[in-house]
Order: sequence, then structure tokens, then C-alpha cells
Amino acid sequence: MEKHRTAETLELVGGHLCLDFANTVNTRDEAMRREYLTGYDDLVGWARHAEILTEPEAEALLHSAARHPDLAAAALGRAVALRETIYRIFWAIVEHRDPEGTDLAAMNFVLREASSRLELAPSAGGFVWTWLVEEDELDRVLWPIAGSAANLLTSTELGRVRQCARQGCDWLFVDLSKNQSRRWCSMNMCGSRVKSRRYYRRRKQKG
Repeated sequence: MEKHRTAETLELVGGHLCLDFANTVNTRDEAMRREYLTGYDDLVGWARHAEILTEPEAEALLHSAARHPDLAAAALGRAVALRETIYRIFWAIVEHRDPEGTDLAAMNFVLREASSRLELAPSAGGFVWTWLVEEDELDRVLWPIAGSAANLLTSTELGRVRQCARQGCDWLFVDLSKNQSRRWCSMNMCGSRVKSRRYYRRRKQKG
């Protein structure tokens, strides 16, 4: 399954947009690491998959990236940096540690940029927040992700953030099970792998 995964088909199992974004690499272990954001087109594909972008918005960004490859590469670098900042912040919380001040400062920097692009727009029966962006603004994907991280950090669900228990998987998720016993990012992925390996070892020992 792993080799067939792409940014556009990754399982969205984190429960929050920011955690799904942190999960766009399988592990931080360099020996087993697989990066899914290898180009700006992967970032746009994932954002479309996660419903941050509409199809026309995604197409506009891809056209802009093709016209300005250096700017697109820089935007991808900022996206990966934000992803790793998000991962370190929530990993620290999973480990019952305070996040590093440098990571919080980096998050706040993106949040300030994001908040400057928010505006109210009328909606049926009220108003909604919308993003004031140029159609080809290459960093626009980062703003809702940073907003999601801020919302989770200030929510009652923060204490339910977990990391997958399978060795070789760094994926984060919010455990919404009644007894807070969820161990795997997904039972269909990591849970079934661990169970299969345990079964194989038992059969081999009985062998």
C-alpha cells in the first residue's frame, strides 16, 4: 500500500486539517522516510484532496507555479517548514512536554499572515469567514492549515491528540473513542499490519 500512496490519495485520518498535513510524510526516521510533498504540484494536489482548494483554484495555482518555478519551490519549502513545526508542536504535547518557543514563534508568524487575509462575507442567514487572496497566491494553502492548528491548540480536544503506536509511523490523530484507547492512525493500515505481524510471529513460534 505504501508505494502506491501519493499526496492526492493519502488517508485523511487525523481528525483535523493540521494533523492531516503533518501526516504528509510517513515518518521522521530517515531510514524509512517517504516524502509525499516532493513538488509544489503535490502540495496543490493534497490541498485539493483535503478540500482546501476548489478545482479552479488548484488549476490557477498550478499555472502560476509553472510560470514561476523558483517562487513555487520557495513556497513548497515554507509549506514543509510549517508542516514540521506543526508536527513538533503536537508531538511535544503527545509527550507531555511544552513545545519549543521557536516553534510557537514560527506558528505565530504564519498565523499573523493568515489573519491579515481573513474577511467577513455574507452567507445565508448570517456571515462566514473567507480568505482575501489573489487567485495565484502560492502560499494561500498554508493559511487554513495554520488556522486549524490554532483552533486545535485552543480546543478541548488537545488532550486527545495521539501518535500512531506502530513503529515506523509518525502519523498524528485525535482520539475520539469513548475510552480514549485508539492506538493506530488507522486500523485498516497500521492496526492490521501490527496484528498480521503478531499472528505471523505466533505461528512461527508454534511452528
